[in-house]
Amino acid sequence: MWTRRSEYVVLLYRLFIAFILYSIARGLFIYFNQSHLFIQSTEDLQKIMWLGVRFDMVAILYVNLAFITVSILPITTFRTEKFQRFLLVFYFISNLAWYATNFIDFIYYGFVYTRSSSNILESVEHESNKLQLLFNFVTSYWYVFLLFVLCALLWVFLYRLVPLKKAEYLYTKKEKIYSIILLCLIAPIVVAGIRGDLRKSTRPLTLIDANRYVNHLNHADAVLNTPFAIMRTLDKNTFQKKDWFTREELHDLIEPIKYYKNYPETQPNVVVIILESFGREYLRSFQHDRVSKKYESYTPFIDSLAQHSLIFRNAYANGYKSIHAMSSVLAGIPSFKTAFTSSSYVNQPHQSLVSILKDKGYETSFFHGAPNGSMGFLGYANILGFDHYYGKDEFNNNDEFDGTWAIWDEPFFQFMKQKLDEKRQPFFATMFTASSHEPFQFPEKYEGKFPKGHLQIHPCIAYTDYSLKQFFEAAKKTDWYQNTLFVMVADHANEVYYKRYNEAINRAAIPILIFDPNGKWKGKNDDLAQQIDIYPTILDMMGHPKPFRSWGRSLISDKNAPFSLVFINDLYIFQTEKNILVFDGEKTIGWYKIEDKEMKKNLLKKAGTSYLATEKKCKAFIQAYYNNILDKEI
Repeated sequence: MWTRRSEYVVLLYRLFIAFILYSIARGLFIYFNQSHLFIQSTEDLQKIMWLGVRFDMVAILYVNLAFITVSILPITTFRTEKFQRFLLVFYFISNLAWYATNFIDFIYYGFVYTRSSSNILESVEHESNKLQLLFNFVTSYWYVFLLFVLCALLWVFLYRLVPLKKAEYLYTKKEKIYSIILLCLIAPIVVAGIRGDLRKSTRPLTLIDANRYVNHLNHADAVLNTPFAIMRTLDKNTFQKKDWFTREELHDLIEPIKYYKNYPETQPNVVVIILESFGREYLRSFQHDRVSKKYESYTPFIDSLAQHSLIFRNAYANGYKSIHAMSSVLAGIPSFKTAFTSSSYVNQPHQSLVSILKDKGYETSFFHGAPNGSMGFLGYANILGFDHYYGKDEFNNNDEFDGTWAIWDEPFFQFMKQKLDEKRQPFFATMFTASSHEPFQFPEKYEGKFPKGHLQIHPCIAYTDYSLKQFFEAAKKTDWYQNTLFVMVADHANEVYYKRYNEAINRAAIPILIFDPNGKWKGKNDDLAQQIDIYPTILDMMGHPKPFRSWGRSLISDKNAPFSLVFINDLYIFQTEKNILVFDGEKTIGWYKIEDKEMKKNLLKKAGTSYLATEKKCKAFIQAYYNNILDKEI
């Protein structure tokens, strides 16, 4: 005979095993990313595992809402063997589909340093070889796929361990009423589990809440689970107007209109090279003088070029994906929770290096060796107004295709050189490299040529550096080389080996290099810099005579105080020369000395009002950014 008690016990058991499997996934996530998370004690680990249960509850209850409802409703048909078999299949399809996203982050987290969110497919949505990429991921990280299969089998085993007892049963009217009442009582409990509690003053749990109780900023990612991160960012329009300051107050705090007239107007060719995954850690020339010898370098050519260039050794990325760098570097538009390039506002006209140089008569070209449209570059290149786009299609030689992402960097650099030879001057070109992208391969003919290093990416970094050397040696022989300003910058950082670059803020540390063959711009600069500063800096160097819009500042003459703004772990990290401010979108939750890159010692409680001026600058930037985009004033 069916008994309601046994049904409720079985339901609770089936939910309970979901919590067990989520905790196992969290433990595995920590194991795979222990070098990034700074979990230094058993006490920290226990705290993270316990705090994680609260976020697991949200994901598990969301995924199982229909399952819970069907399990409670007093409908005899739901208790038949046939329906129970269907329920088993439904339970595992829904649960395992979401559960699998945790396993993706075992690997992916080491590249982006944040839990995957609803834009998880953003990086591959424009790829034409999605199945090939999936196959490469599974084969490259077969052990993660195996772990998922083992966890899934364990889940099925535990589910079947406690079955419902079989019996013929028809619910009486009294039992139906009792069940409905119980369902009404359980419903608010489930809602409370999803929200956090039922108080009107409490907002539903968000990604930011993971930072509330942890000892280290990075621990928040271990507290979270990936299904929760995806669910909480679905259909979230983060482009909303702010009203912290009046328009007049905002104008006094930040002015997006820039005007520099410090140098005579010139029209050099401009070549911007965005280096895939070139974290600052990999380049010895970008380390502080007193510690540079301790760092292994994988970029001998860039290091030699740096001796004759203007380099910025304290620079940061304004996003964590390749497409984010395209808007930051070329248009000076950073990316926060929702990338500008992924938003519905990206199609509006906006100034950029492309538009301004085209107005000056420049011929503009974008180069990326992947299949045309990959990474979303072609779409945004068209929005920016590039005259030409050169991808794998235009290269037209699959013998040089790496089999996964793109044409190898060395032949594609030579292809760009050949195309630039054909351009009328002045020209503007952007090259986005590809060979230092996961799965980290380089041509077999160079096996043994580059240092293996400590990470998979190291020989690939060395290969791209070698490709750059070959490009510059060929370019030196052209008639356009001497009149060209070369800019190099990374799109974002990647795997790290040294502890310093595993610190939360330094995960966004990148190099910025500007090389003028005539030697006009040289030296080492240790002021704070960021990708969005490149656009105004180039225009300043060229003596651009008109006002223009930019969120960044000229790195060579702007008298405004240097700063950087990075969005990490759902938090705004605002750096000044002396301090690091952590802002959650509503209030400041952290205040650290600039030396405390790990953000271990939060001084906010002792700070009094000393942080308020920096908080104002941070809020002003955020308000101006969102309001101007929404008002179509970018």
